Amino acid sequence: MNYLTVENISKAYGERVLFEDLSFGINKDQKIAFVAKNGSGKTSILNIVAGVDTPDSGQVVSRKGITISYLAQEHKFDADLTIEETIFSTESTILPIIHQYEKALQNPDDTEAYQQAFELMEQHNAWDFETQYKQILSKLKLEDLSQKVGTLSGGQKKRLALAIILINKPDLLILDEPTNHLDLEMIEWLEAFFAKEKITLFMVTHDRYFLERVCNEIIELENGQLYKYKGNYSYYLQNKEERQALEAVNLSKAKSLFKKELEWMRRQPKARTTKSKSRIDDFFEIKQKAHQRRKDHEVQLEINMERLGSKIVELHKLKKNFDDRVILDGFDYVFKKGERIGIIGKNGTGKSSFLNILTGKIPLDGGKVVVGETVKFGYYTQKGITIKEGQKVIEVIKEFGEYIPLTKGRKISASQLLERFLFDRKKQHDFVEKLSGGEQKRLYLCAVLIQNPNFLILDEPTNDLDVVTLNVLEDFLLDYPGNLMVVSHDRYFMDKIVDSLFVFRGDGVVENFPGNYSDFRAYEDSKEPEPSTDKKEPVERVKTTQKGRLSYNEKREYGLLEKDIEKLQKKKEEIETQFANGEIRTDDINDKSVELQKIIEDIETKEERWFELSMKLEE
Repeated sequence: MNYLTVENISKAYGERVLFEDLSFGINKDQKIAFVAKNGSGKTSILNIVAGVDTPDSGQVVSRKGITISYLAQEHKFDADLTIEETIFSTESTILPIIHQYEKALQNPDDTEAYQQAFELMEQHNAWDFETQYKQILSKLKLEDLSQKVGTLSGGQKKRLALAIILINKPDLLILDEPTNHLDLEMIEWLEAFFAKEKITLFMVTHDRYFLERVCNEIIELENGQLYKYKGNYSYYLQNKEERQALEAVNLSKAKSLFKKELEWMRRQPKARTTKSKSRIDDFFEIKQKAHQRRKDHEVQLEINMERLGSKIVELHKLKKNFDDRVILDGFDYVFKKGERIGIIGKNGTGKSSFLNILTGKIPLDGGKVVVGETVKFGYYTQKGITIKEGQKVIEVIKEFGEYIPLTKGRKISASQLLERFLFDRKKQHDFVEKLSGGEQKRLYLCAVLIQNPNFLILDEPTNDLDVVTLNVLEDFLLDYPGNLMVVSHDRYFMDKIVDSLFVFRGDGVVENFPGNYSDFRAYEDSKEPEPSTDKKEPVERVKTTQKGRLSYNEKREYGLLEKDIEKLQKKKEEIETQFANGEIRTDDINDKSVELQKIIEDIETKEERWFELSMKLEE
C-alpha cells in the first residue's frame, strides 16, 4: 500500500540548486534511509515530505487519512507546560480517552460518564496503551513528568519530541537524525523497537549500525541522481560498489573508499541475537585482538606530527562534583604514546566534563592533571565553529594553518585537506554562513586537524556528518599517529577507531576496558549472574544484568507471570462485561471501579516484567 509519493520535486536557494526533479515513493512497512552528502538538501527533502516546506516545483501526494509525524532537529514547545501536559496536548486520539477514563474513575457516582469512558477505552483498544507509554518515557529517561519543558536541555527536548511521536503511533514517521542526543543504551533500545515494530519509516541518520539493523531500503542522492537499494547498509555498500564499477568514470577514489568500508562491515559481528555461552574474562585476549585491528590497517597518509615526548598526560586522583552529582572520585590514569581511547556512558555521567577537565577548561575539586611539555591538544567540541560574517571556507582554515606536514618532506595543503573532506575548489570560496549545519561541522573538523595536534580530542564528532564524510574522517583517524580520545554515541565509528574504552558508570565510577565497543558489549553480555548466598531471596538473581538467557528463577517467574496475567485478564473482562450489561448495582459501582483499576495496574506491572524477561530471551 502506497502511503506517500514524491513527484518531480526541485528546490533552490537563489542560484544554489539543491536538487531537481526527484521522484520516489514510500509504502506501508518500508523502513527507508535517505543518504546524501552534507549540503545536498537532506533536511530540505524531509521538510518537504513532512509538509513543513514546499518545493519550487513538483508535488508530494499522501494517502488520504494517514497520519504523519516528523522528528525535526529543532522543536518548539510551550515552556510553561510540564512534560505530561505537553504529551497530552498533542493530537493523539488515545491519550484524551485514557485521561477521560481516569477522570471517570475519580467520579464513580457519575455512572453515565464512566460507561461512556469505558466504551471508548474498549473501542480504541486503549487498555494496554499506558504500559507502552510509560515504558517509552522510562527508556528515554523522561521520568519526572511534572518537570517544566522550559527547564529541559536541548537533548531532553529532542527526546521528548521522539517520545511523543512513538507514543502517538503515526502511520508514517519522518526522522531527522533520531539517534542524536541519545546515549548508547537509548540507541540500542530504539534500534530494537524499530526493528521489531511494524512501522513505516523515512529517515536521515549517520548511525551505520542503525542503517544495518533497522532499514530495509536505502535511497541515495548522488550528483543529482537518486539510486535505490532494496536492502540494509551492507547491501547498499556492495551494490554501490558494483554500480560505480559499471559506470566506469573517474571515481576510483570513492570506489576504493566504499570497498574498504564493505570489507570492514563484513568483518563486524551481526546484531546481538545470541549471546556468548561462556565468560569472556581474558582481558589480554581482548587487548591483543584490538591491537591486531590497528596493525591490520594500511596507512595511506603518513602524517609527520610534532614529536611526543615520554610524558604524555598523567591523571592523579581526580575529583569533580557538580552539586550532588559526582563525576570523578579519585580517578588515576597515565596515558601512553599512541593510545586511542573511546569514552562511553549514559547521558549526564560526565563524559564531556572529563574532556574539559583534561584540557583545563573547567577546574578540578581535587587531584591534578599533568600535561607533558611536547603535548599539543586539538579539541573538537560540540559547540562547533564561530562564524564570522563575510568569511570564506578557505580563509577559516588558513587562520589555523597553511598545511599538515607529511613524512619525507611532503605536505598536505589547507586546500588539499578541504578537498579530502569533500569541499571542492569552488566550494572552498563559498561564504561560511551559506554552508549547511553538517558542512559547518565538517569545516570545523578541518580547522582542528590543520593545526597538526599530537593529542586529538573529539567530542561527538559524528553528529550531523553524512556517511561519506564519516568514511573520510575514519580513514584520516586510522592514519593519525598521535594520541586520540573520542566521546561518541556512534557505535560503528567507535568500533573502527578506538582500541580501548573509559566506561563512565555514574557516581564517579570510571572503568578502563581494553577493547572497542562491540568487544565491551560481548564482555558485558557474557557476565555470569552473581550467585545468591541466601536461598530465601531468589530476587537477587532476577536483578542480574545478564541478557540472552534466563536463570532458573527467571524462567519460573516468566511462566508464573503468563498464568497470572491470563487470570487477571479474565477477571478484568468479567467486570467489564458486568459494567457493559448494567449488571452492577449502583451501590457497588464505586467498589467495582476501584477493583477494576487495581486489576489493570496489576496487569500493567506484570506485563512490563514479562516484556522485560521476553526481551532477554529474544536478544
